[in-house]
Amino acid sequence: MLIDGRQMHIQITKGDIGRYVILPGDPARCEKIAQYFDDPKQIAHNREYTLWTGSLDGVPVAVCSTGIGGPSAAIAMEELVECGADTFIRVGTSGGIVDKVKGGDIVIATGAIRQEGTSREYLPIEFPAVADFSVVSALHEAAQALGFPYHTGVIQSKDSFYGEIRPAQMPIADELTAKWKAWKAAGALTSEMETAALMIVAQVLHVRCGAVLNVLWNADNDDAPAIPPDATERGVKAAVEAIRVLIREDSKA
Repeated sequence: MLIDGRQMHIQITKGDIGRYVILPGDPARCEKIAQYFDDPKQIAHNREYTLWTGSLDGVPVAVCSTGIGGPSAAIAMEELVECGADTFIRVGTSGGIVDKVKGGDIVIATGAIRQEGTSREYLPIEFPAVADFSVVSALHEAAQALGFPYHTGVIQSKDSFYGEIRPAQMPIADELTAKWKAWKAAGALTSEMETAALMIVAQVLHVRCGAVLNVLWNADNDDAPAIPPDATERGVKAAVEAIRVLIREDSKA
């Protein structure tokens, strides 16, 4: 939706960005991510949405924050697509679920459990939230090249941060705990709050989306977070390198 020629929330218009966009949650991360671009420049800031542009290998790229949770993430993607973007990589933080996923690892999501509400207003719950194969492949190639410890598989997206952190305090504690045990038994890798919504919106809009998550701790077996100093940058570096891979592959099409 345009107001005075600009998108209502992200405050840009068609032509301001290219097709490739990195999506962190935190607006404060945008400037840091943009420093991996050539010629970075901030072009907008409104509410939870901060946008920077630049280029990689001579191709326009952007970074746009989405805020916390599915509703604001969906708004960002809807408006970015209207402005010409068609390839998205979410970069965020998460807490490991299965025991093998530790603080400092990165997780490449092939799909996401839809334990959130936003995606249900786009597609019935039976429709799976899955990543675009080309984006997953690019992230896998990037993680291998960078040498970071990584995992690839299904993650969980939810709406309540404290429903995960303090389930026993919730009136539906039994339900939350039972679902968590089910996700873990099935091998879900890590938990966060935006990926399922982004994947479903991308499916509806017929654009590409993937996600790489920095794991800060394991929710079940870490007494306290103890991660390498560069842990929160690992997902960013993987996303930037993955976009380079996609640029090369897309140029051959």
